[in-house]
Amino acid sequence: MQIVLDNFNLTAAERLLCETALHTAGSIVEAAKLLGITRHALKRRIIKHNIRWIRDAARAPASVTPRRVSPRASPASLR
Repeated sequence: MQIVLDNFNLTAAERLLCETALHTAGSIVEAAKLLGITRHALKRRIIKHNIRWIRDAARAPASVTPRRVSPRASPASLR
């Protein structure tokens, strides 16, 4: 894969590399491996560059919405 930069701005290049790795890999762990950094370092860069990315967005169907379950929820309340 070839990435073309418009200029020599390191901040823009870092953001582009993070976004491309996330899109290609589909998960933070795999994207971090592609970039040769830890997942914690990638998370810091996601926050630094205000990258909007939803985990597994490329893999999950659009109609599936994860729901939060209270740790105290009973099995009957999950139906």
